[in-house]
Amino acid sequence: MTKQLITPPPHAEPALLGIGGHRPHRVVDNDEICRSIDSSDEWIRSRSGIATRRWAGPEESLADMAEIAADKALASAGIGPAAVDCVIVATFTHLKQTPAVATEVAHRIGATGAAAFDISAGCAGFVHALALAADLVRGRGGHVLVVGAERMTDLLDREDRSTAFIFGDGAGAVLLGPSTTCGVGPVVWGADGSQADAISQTVPWDALRSDPHQRWPALRQDGQKVYRWAVYKMAEVAQQALDAAGVRAADLDAFIPHQANLRIIDGLARGLGLPDHVAVARDVVTTGNTSGASIPLAMEALLNAGTVRSGGLALLLGYGAGLSYAATVVVLP
Repeated sequence: MTKQLITPPPHAEPALLGIGGHRPHRVVDNDEICRSIDSSDEWIRSRSGIATRRWAGPEESLADMAEIAADKALASAGIGPAAVDCVIVATFTHLKQTPAVATEVAHRIGATGAAAFDISAGCAGFVHALALAADLVRGRGGHVLVVGAERMTDLLDREDRSTAFIFGDGAGAVLLGPSTTCGVGPVVWGADGSQADAISQTVPWDALRSDPHQRWPALRQDGQKVYRWAVYKMAEVAQQALDAAGVRAADLDAFIPHQANLRIIDGLARGLGLPDHVAVARDVVTTGNTSGASIPLAMEALLNAGTVRSGGLALLLGYGAGLSYAATVVVLP
């Protein structure tokens, strides 16, 4: 007879204990973008709502930005790095296939011996990582650091009129730890691989090996397809997350969706019927679309501005390449 394995009991409920972010120093306005594409500040603002974005300089690598955000999250929580049991980095712009950038981040911040790995789910990556971290705290206890970090400019074709104005760089992090009350609701997630070509890389990396004259791989997207899918499908997913958490839109303090496009954000807010008191994150206007970093950066911006309170409820909604999505309700750190 096979011996039965020991199953540890659940440890605690997960909660967001601290938050931190890093925005690159260089601010890029629409006029600068238009030097490389046939467009205008007015057109870009009307289509996306974006006025400026941050682009990383040579001294701001993916690991550099992730490290700064992680250190700030630990300081915000008042927890030392030795207490971190796991580091998860949500990113798809780490240009090294291996090792995971999370291992470098864990070493840099002093989280010696912590498990460390990356996940790639595009713009939905941060909420995916948050869901995994919450389950780790429930099942194992301890503290889990979740970082969303992207250098979008490494995969940006600055001459492509459909994408050059959209993306920015940055990193945001949260620390999860044990609590007596639940701080992360059930996640609603999924993917529609039939629409995988809506947002994709132009060519795989091995194309550079087979053709030395091949143009550097870059992002491409079907903007109209993504817009329609996001506004209609993601409103349903967001409502499902509210229902799963047992809360109503009126119970929320904030709605923090992926910062893809201001028109999508406003469309989702209308679709959910959010009352006026619910703060809607619109960080995209000054930070651009930072993919997996956008939700923690937007959360940090709302908290730092005093627009929302610590301990309030926020609906998080990530969506993007795949097409993948994830939503959950959290108690703000």
